[in-house]
Amino acid sequence: MINGLLPALLLCLANLLAFSLFANDKARARAGGRRIPERTLLLAALFGGLGAVLGQRLLRHKTRKQPFAAWLSLIVGLHVLALLAAALLIAPALIA
Repeated sequence: MINGLLPALLLCLANLLAFSLFANDKARARAGGRRIPERTLLLAALFGGLGAVLGQRLLRHKTRKQPFAAWLSLIVGLHVLALLAAALLIAPALIA
């Protein structure tokens, strides 16, 4: 049972990490401190796309910054395609 939960747990942790990085960068931006590199934020989004999007939208952080917003949209699009592909692969096994 734990083995089945491990991927879901890792995904939750990746999303939490991505959101936390966006929140931390927003706090640093407000304080005028040293910022988290965009490359780091995008890498976190690659593993935790939902957390990154929630961080961007809820915190209103980097919503107009280009090309960052475009890269984030591309990453989220890839997440959606991966979920659809996984659903299409799993659904036949559930029906049979």
